[in-house]
Amino acid sequence: MYIIILPHKRIRMNKLQTILTPPKITRTPKILTSHVEQRLYKIFSNEMHSKNPVILKIKKDVIRKISGFISGEVRRSCAIGIAGETASGKSTITLDIIDTINMFAKEYCMKNAVTRINTDDYYYDRSDMVKKAGSFAEFAKHYDLDVPEALELELMHKHIKQLVFGHEVYLPKYDMSGTAIRTDNVQLALPSKVIISEGLFTLTEKVADAFDFKIYVDVSHDVQKQRFYKRAAERHLGDSADEVYKNASEKAKIYIKPTINTADIVISGEADRLKYKAFISKILSFIEELHAKELV
Repeated sequence: MYIIILPHKRIRMNKLQTILTPPKITRTPKILTSHVEQRLYKIFSNEMHSKNPVILKIKKDVIRKISGFISGEVRRSCAIGIAGETASGKSTITLDIIDTINMFAKEYCMKNAVTRINTDDYYYDRSDMVKKAGSFAEFAKHYDLDVPEALELELMHKHIKQLVFGHEVYLPKYDMSGTAIRTDNVQLALPSKVIISEGLFTLTEKVADAFDFKIYVDVSHDVQKQRFYKRAAERHLGDSADEVYKNASEKAKIYIKPTINTADIVISGEADRLKYKAFISKILSFIEELHAKELV
């Protein structure tokens, strides 16, 4: 059930379970926490009641959890996972969020504000199978890339947890050009205030609990299909586009769409891009107001 928390209601934040060391918690005055919750409630509520809103649904305890990070009650990195169907707009939205945070960080000369983890880089290396098949197209006819088992999500889970608790990590890099080569330990990722990841299977069982906040990007079938075929034309998929779309849609019903039920926040994949940035900017402006002395 999704509701937005009323400002006068208080929900205790559950203890965050971790595989490493527990988060550092500081005592924050109740009056400050209450103030943060009320302001966040207003920001989210106004957006949800606006025309073509970015925020569609939000679980009742999320405002309290966000306030814990913003107020300084929780003093560690915040991990955000974003999922949605193919062509839902999740990659574009993620990049817009990252750009907005980086612009804010640049203004205050903040280092390591946000780190992105690309879920696609955790596809298993299948280069030998591609060579044996003669081409990636032939390989893909007999190997399903649209299932969580095609990715090493356990490793992704481990890397996110390491970053959240302040450890540098060397990430893998997957070649998306058609070789199916994955090279491990090649991309240095530094701990940052926000760890963000997006992908088809970001909120599936093996990795979802690595995130403090789980976001699902919802989009209508017609818009999603239109975007897919436009992308397929740009990638010259030709006659194979129908088969690719059919398989992706069937697997999405099984593995991706159900994750909307575990998401903390559901956002629109069809809102104007400027609205995403404007909403994040409102959150950042509030943080600026709250921690002005610390940021200078």
